[in-house]
Amino acid sequence: MKRVLQDLDISEIENLIKDAGERPYRAVQLWECMQRGLPVSRAPVPSSLKENILQDFEDEPVRVKEVFRSADGTEKFLFELADGNLVEGVLMRYNYGNTQCLSTQVGCRMGCKFCASTLHGRTRDLSAGEMLATVLLVNRLEGGTAKERKVTNLVLMGSGEPFDNYENVVKFLRLLTSPNGINMSPRNVSLSTCGLVPEMRRFAEENIPLNLTVSLHAVTDEERRRTMPIANRYSIREILDACAYYFEKTGRRYIFEYSLIEGENADEAHARALSKLLKGKPCHVNLIRLNEVKERDLKGTDEKTAYRFLGVLEKNGISATLRRTMGADIGGACGQLRASYLAEEN
Repeated sequence: MKRVLQDLDISEIENLIKDAGERPYRAVQLWECMQRGLPVSRAPVPSSLKENILQDFEDEPVRVKEVFRSADGTEKFLFELADGNLVEGVLMRYNYGNTQCLSTQVGCRMGCKFCASTLHGRTRDLSAGEMLATVLLVNRLEGGTAKERKVTNLVLMGSGEPFDNYENVVKFLRLLTSPNGINMSPRNVSLSTCGLVPEMRRFAEENIPLNLTVSLHAVTDEERRRTMPIANRYSIREILDACAYYFEKTGRRYIFEYSLIEGENADEAHARALSKLLKGKPCHVNLIRLNEVKERDLKGTDEKTAYRFLGVLEKNGISATLRRTMGADIGGACGQLRASYLAEEN
């Protein structure tokens, strides 16, 4: 596999053009082509320059292998990387704009029992440029440009644990929010982690004040260990302390994802315990009715139970919402589409 041109920032592109003996404005032409989500081969630069670049760099580091469209307007993309690996992305349409769900790794090694991404483990990390290329590509397919984006919000909640690919994810976020690129505000970006405490604290120092989201899914360490192996390394108390540190450094409230699992964490006693755990903290709880994975034996709750849980949180003064279920008819949950393709190949 060749290098990924989208891994480079504008200054690195300028150096590339300079080394090739071309005029400086060619760097701008090439950069603008990249930001539009187009292949290098379609850049308005001399053929000799394109041939030179393509000796070392991929023309298209990411291609759309297949697109699935839900009745609710959600689109799920199966992306093929230059080395043949597959990752997923989801575009969800809301009144306030379009949100793309982004993968940061091919597979995942965190082992959460409710997630299809972990079924085949982690194959490799995505580079910053590969992540950016998926955003630029979807933006182009939706009719957007770098200046008039159709992808208005981004969530790093697809396959993979973002903080398990820390360096590439931070570089991607800097490219994404660069004024020279598509210039997405960090406030329009959410990053979901299963709770890698040292990386959470490190990220608080990066000066990228995005929406930090933590997959909690339990009210005690013992319960959390039943579904999330990471709980054997870091306690809920350590996670709460890291969240408090993030708030101290950024001023941004943090979000907890809590998947409601039948017979596990979804009764009123758990709702009261969660209220007590989070009382007075600058946080929000995003309740999720579990999108069931056929390879697992966990089941989601019914709607009535979910709203009862939500009611208890609200009664106790906890900011909370029940996430709207989207894309269920196209396998919208993380890793489901890739898992089905891998199963067919085997």
